[in-house]
Amino acid sequence: MLPASIQITGELLSPAEVQDICESLKEDSVRLLSVRGCQLSDRDFGRICRSVAESRSLAQLNLNLGIVSSISRTRHLADALKTNRSLQTLFLHGSPLLDAGLVTLNSALSTHPALVCLDLGDCMLGDEALGLICGMLPPDGAKSGLRELTLSANPGISSKGWARLSIAVAHSSQLRVLNLDYNPLGDQIAGMLAVAVASSRTLEVLDLEGTGLTNQSAQVFLDMVENYPTSLRVLVLAENDISPELQQQICDLLSEGEDDDDREAPPHQPGPASSGALLPIRDKYQPIRDKYQPIRDKYQPPTWLPHSNSSPQMVLLTSGLGESLLAETEM
Repeated sequence: MLPASIQITGELLSPAEVQDICESLKEDSVRLLSVRGCQLSDRDFGRICRSVAESRSLAQLNLNLGIVSSISRTRHLADALKTNRSLQTLFLHGSPLLDAGLVTLNSALSTHPALVCLDLGDCMLGDEALGLICGMLPPDGAKSGLRELTLSANPGISSKGWARLSIAVAHSSQLRVLNLDYNPLGDQIAGMLAVAVASSRTLEVLDLEGTGLTNQSAQVFLDMVENYPTSLRVLVLAENDISPELQQQICDLLSEGEDDDDREAPPHQPGPASSGALLPIRDKYQPIRDKYQPIRDKYQPPTWLPHSNSSPQMVLLTSGLGESLLAETEM
């Protein structure tokens, strides 16, 4: 039987329901586990973590919206990650981790052999935590690191912290998606990020929605994509004080670059790596409207391609920033 998904949102989980989840994990019958915004006891959270540690099929774990709510739960999760070897995507968006929580998780995250996608949006992180995260973006020639990183809505990070991240991004040999939306970055930090993007050989998506940018930042990015080769394919500048004309110019130039690459690239040959990670469903921070809402497909390239599944309530989606990524999501 192919591994399935368990997705529960905003429910009070009973011990019996937790037991069912744990048994499925131990039987290696779960590929995606999402209990975002759910309520469960500390004891039951520990049980789930111990089952995650034993699972050999789990690829995506979504604990968004306050599930990891204390340092004791953070320790349970860290212990699970030290033993688990299958997890590729981990979501902790909206968890009050603070820097102390990242210190607790750091060893398990940085040494996990399969983890490539990490969401730490709205986790109340500061510069100490960001320094640890930079260690998960090893430079060229070092071990493999994260391919997708979300740090949305962490206003406690200073300009010094963002500068350090920019340096790490510039030298990372793996990072392809970076989400920094709803952080108070401003034009100065955006300039640093533009240099990082220009230096990176892999970064394809940069989300700077609602980060306090102006036309000054947009002009820098426009000059970069117009005059210098870059791997960037998507730059999100919505909810900033940037003219629609400048945004459209940047978008058009990035689209032209993608078309050129499509014409020059050889046909993709599927291989073992192309069956890779589950595509994450990111919780998007929205300070004006509903604070948390699941992201819809904002990035567009390439277009999502729905395929039918054996279950009438599931849709199998294929996408990829260069590789085939799978996502199972309830309809």
